[in-house]
Amino acid sequence: MTSPSSLTFSVLLGASLCHLLNDVMQSVFVATYPLIKSHFALTFAQVGVLTLTFQITASLLQPLIGLVTDRYSLPYVLPFASISSMMGIYTVSQAGSFSVLLAGAAMLGLGSSIFHPEASRIARRAAGASHGLAQSIFQVGGNFGSSLGPLIVLGLVLPFGLGNLAWVCLAAVLAFFVQFAIARWGAAQARAKGRHMGAPRQDLTQAQIGAALLVLIALMLSKTVYLACFDSFYQFYLIEKFNVTLAYAQMAMFAFLAAVAAGTLVGGPVGDRIGRKKVLWGSILGALPFTLALPHLGLWGTIGISIVIGFVVASAFSAIVVFAQSLVPHRIGLISGVFFGLLFGFGGIGAAGLGAIADQTSVAFIYKICAFLPAVGILTYFLPENSSQAKSAKT
Repeated sequence: MTSPSSLTFSVLLGASLCHLLNDVMQSVFVATYPLIKSHFALTFAQVGVLTLTFQITASLLQPLIGLVTDRYSLPYVLPFASISSMMGIYTVSQAGSFSVLLAGAAMLGLGSSIFHPEASRIARRAAGASHGLAQSIFQVGGNFGSSLGPLIVLGLVLPFGLGNLAWVCLAAVLAFFVQFAIARWGAAQARAKGRHMGAPRQDLTQAQIGAALLVLIALMLSKTVYLACFDSFYQFYLIEKFNVTLAYAQMAMFAFLAAVAAGTLVGGPVGDRIGRKKVLWGSILGALPFTLALPHLGLWGTIGISIVIGFVVASAFSAIVVFAQSLVPHRIGLISGVFFGLLFGFGGIGAAGLGAIADQTSVAFIYKICAFLPAVGILTYFLPENSSQAKSAKT
């Protein structure tokens, strides 16, 4: 396995930092849900609609932006992502109604839709031969940023109110300058080496490639909907079932998100070494015993097994994305848009549906439903695996 050079490694770290800052802004928004719900007297269904609005804005635009950037060299769209996210955070911080909250969520989603396709392309170009490692470095920035959200809310927003959320706009200012620097590197690479990054798998027919992509989409959906259940409702679950304080629930949420970040970092290089299909077996289907056990545990057991679930399930992400990119490497923007965006949008739809179910039953009930989602991992059997794929998994 070839390691990235010092120059490309610095680009990967820059892309990862931007991902961290991008997801900090998103995570802070989600972590304020209990405050927003109380302040605006929202139902769980409306909380789900907030998630849906953010995810739909991000998901529907990401594949379109990915298609455009596959065709045209537009690395300098990256700094505009931070501008949109900053506007979204500021709007939420100053919101006086549910409709204004929705507008802020939509602008946050737009920032995400601009950021991910081109940033993922730059990360893959900087990867050398270590695509899994590079994808993990890029993605772990986002996961670590997500894990910081509850801590920022705990220290900055919970004691002083939603208006203090505006301070998070400083993350967008920093992201703007870093994104501009890596966009300049990406533009130079595109001029020197061209936009094309490979041809489709030659040992597979178009139908086989399409079928493999559908399996990867199903695996990503099971992962995304399950994690969306945690993103939107884990704090409510702990408060409702165990009567813990909001601060305690925020710390438990941080522990879960930190485990997600760790799993993401591990999954990519492990996939480079042993093959991505093996990683997918373990991270999707392998999570099933833990998800089935979670609804039946006490407080400490719930927190402990949630950390295990976060680590195991998150290890699939890099493997899924790099597997899909290796099938159609000439469509990196589209693949990134679909797997970072569109499928996360379906996660938002799932969150809205789960919120409606929670209103009619309980938050605890939706964790019993979602416990069966990792069973979709059995579809991993239908993914291609041969000598060509083994090589592709490591290059």
